[in-house]
Amino acid sequence: MPHWEKELGLYFITFHLADSLPRPVLEKMVERQRILEAAKRCGAHLLPGQKVLISEYSPKEIEEYMDRGIGACPLRDPRIAELVANSLRLWHGTRYRLVAWCVMPNHVHVICRLLPGQELAAVLRSWKTYTARMANRILGRSGQFWQREYYDRLIREEGEFDRAVEYVLSNPERAGLKGWRWVWSAVQGASTSDVPPNSSPAVPPASTPV
Repeated sequence: MPHWEKELGLYFITFHLADSLPRPVLEKMVERQRILEAAKRCGAHLLPGQKVLISEYSPKEIEEYMDRGIGACPLRDPRIAELVANSLRLWHGTRYRLVAWCVMPNHVHVICRLLPGQELAAVLRSWKTYTARMANRILGRSGQFWQREYYDRLIREEGEFDRAVEYVLSNPERAGLKGWRWVWSAVQGASTSDVPPNSSPAVPPASTPV
């Protein structure tokens, strides 16, 4: 799927474990994106069957699918959840500014602002490569840990920013995870102007709950 990047962009990012979505669902997602891109290029209208596919495999529907806790969910293991959270925190202030994050049992949400010269794909690759290697070592397993693809949205408006932060912080509760530790926000009730490129909100320990 295509990703649109902007220097100093504020992004809402989701990446998930390799087994969090069954292959048929992944194939439908790829087909959905292919249809959208083709329609966008030629300005064509979608057929009824295509509209059904688009609605069934929209980002919102996929999020709800992942919140069911499908797959082995190794991120339920505090060792692995902390590993991922610490990886997110590692480059805060040097490659990006963290605004909010949530490590769910089978996926991760991050809102962050890229710093000058940074590429989103490279940031994601550093998170996923390191955590996959270390998580497999801790769990005594091998093979693919993360799904190759990820989802990102460039946040442009304050209302969109507020909704994204609220979504990240409320994700555990929506998924029925009471007392979930792996969720954090830099600024409660912040706006896009409260987290500018040159700000540096303090990042607490990964286990600090909201």
